[in-house]
Amino acid sequence: MVCNIILLIKVLKPVYVFILFFFISKIAFDQTVKGRVTDYFSKRPLDAVTVQTSSGHYSISDSLGNYTIYVSKKDSLWFSYLNKQTMKYPVDTIMHPENFDIALYVDARWLPEVKIATRNYKSDSIQNRETYANAFNYRKPGLRLSQSNPSTYTPGSLTAGFDLDEIINSFRFRRNREMLSFQQRLIQEEHDKYIGHRYTKYLVKKLTGLDGKQLDDFMNYYRPSYEEVLLMNDIELGYYIEQCYKDYKLQKSKKADD
Repeated sequence: MVCNIILLIKVLKPVYVFILFFFISKIAFDQTVKGRVTDYFSKRPLDAVTVQTSSGHYSISDSLGNYTIYVSKKDSLWFSYLNKQTMKYPVDTIMHPENFDIALYVDARWLPEVKIATRNYKSDSIQNRETYANAFNYRKPGLRLSQSNPSTYTPGSLTAGFDLDEIINSFRFRRNREMLSFQQRLIQEEHDKYIGHRYTKYLVKKLTGLDGKQLDDFMNYYRPSYEEVLLMNDIELGYYIEQCYKDYKLQKSKKADD
């Protein structure tokens, strides 16, 4: 049988050899095991659980705990989570391969340590600028001079000329629109974060005494623009909130009278 297969491989073209191996692999691994992985106590689905077989196949459970893995009849499979492995389950002993559910015992001591760091607006802003430097520094292409590197200068050669990349980019209209739109979105997000950094619920609640939905409505209605917040120091921002609160109470009393 083996000799016949080898002879067949020598005669067939590469494309047919691929098809042959495909069908051989399908015959060898014509079975799948499916199921769901859950936590033993909470019964919640576990994602990122590794499922492995002795033949080298592996799979990973999804967000719902579901997994599917190809196996052969002589395979064994096991589950691995947080570097802890279960026992091996021989495939020929699995009665219902289409519904092989398993519950794992997860000890709290196995879970990775969680560290909570205080967020810092300036650090976040600097990090964001570094991550998206190309977008923040983007400028619309045009005719610009290209200065040669002094180390590559040779007597008699030109040291300056039109930047060819800039000329080419001038005609990449879709790319330019997308880059400009992305840049504007990043700048707007940065402005919104700065307003939120200064114009906080804690400050507004402290100065107005509002809470809950009234506080949210007030902050949304009187939210200052980025340019306004940029020009105000902390004392001026506090005064602005107090004046807005006076207007808020006045509008509220007018509605009550109506």
